[in-house]
Amino acid sequence: MMVDERVANINKGQPSELGYGLLSGHRASTNRLDQVGESGCIHLHIVARRRATAPSLARVNTANNDNRPSTAAQRVAFFGPFGTFTEQALRTQADLAVAELIPLRTVPDVLDAVSSGEVDLGFVPIENSIEGMVNFTLDALAFDHDLVITREVVLDIHLCLAAPAGTTMDDITDVVSIPIATAQCHRFLREHLPNAIIRAATSTAGAAKSVADDGASGLAAIAPRVAAELYGLEVLAADIEDESGNQTRFVVVSRDGVPAPSGHDRTGLVVFQRADEPGSLISILQEFAARRINLSNLISRPIKHGGLGEYCFIILAEGHVGDDLMADTMRSLHAKQASVKWFGSWPRADSEAHEVRAHADERWRQADDWIDQIRQRIN
Repeated sequence: MMVDERVANINKGQPSELGYGLLSGHRASTNRLDQVGESGCIHLHIVARRRATAPSLARVNTANNDNRPSTAAQRVAFFGPFGTFTEQALRTQADLAVAELIPLRTVPDVLDAVSSGEVDLGFVPIENSIEGMVNFTLDALAFDHDLVITREVVLDIHLCLAAPAGTTMDDITDVVSIPIATAQCHRFLREHLPNAIIRAATSTAGAAKSVADDGASGLAAIAPRVAAELYGLEVLAADIEDESGNQTRFVVVSRDGVPAPSGHDRTGLVVFQRADEPGSLISILQEFAARRINLSNLISRPIKHGGLGEYCFIILAEGHVGDDLMADTMRSLHAKQASVKWFGSWPRADSEAHEVRAHADERWRQADDWIDQIRQRIN
């Protein structure tokens, strides 16, 4: 199915053969339920049983000092439909907002479109401050695609209760949204709508659209304000999420083009163990600890084709493949472990360098110079 056909399906609101339009139905081999979405919604994912090869480290573009792709993107696919938090986050990036925006129904569709060259870039969620990492996005990058992350964007998440004009709180019998959004508003629902039936949607924007299209009395959606306005709904209550400070991290993915080191970067790695034995994780972590590299995330994920008990580690580390210490860590891991996949080095959204790592980089360069001086004395 081509990108334009998938966009048409979104606009028509057509379900797929699975009932919710969650998949395009290709590369299927193993069913499992996992979390994904603009703030971590639940999707049924059919995982391909294959391992992608690691992108070449020669992709680092040291001449590109503005940390953005050297060629402006013409087409950018994102997890749609229009009105999602994903679209909101995308539009905060001036260079992406002026591109042709292609809303696709699922994260797999977005990544497939990037891999096939149908679009230049993809924009997908990867982490939520309450629900944690979006495992499905990580798994897709680790196992199913040869893509790299080039940028991250963090968006504050605020949810509202929206309904057709004239609806009151007393009228509401059913609330529609993604499971993660309703979970994040559990206290509000318990206190104000304790008897309402919770119905699942494929996205928060999709929930707003379905309520608007249905037109039935008693329906309301938990959705972003922008989605309520887009589909002509009235906001009955704003900022109904239980926890303040709710944020989602999104990433830009491409087939190529790695931004130059900025001094406040993040690197993504997948490390497959050579053997499942005591001390194997410690041996991996020691490579980072010895070089004073901080890890922002470490996740154990099942290897799709390995059966129960077979795991790999997905690591987000502070630093860039262009940094001496990070490159040396990756080189050592590659030599000692069964397989290591790199899926990008990109600027952190907060633009804060980790001072310990910065000092370690300088000490490492000094030690490297010292070794070079000694080696020059070899006859």
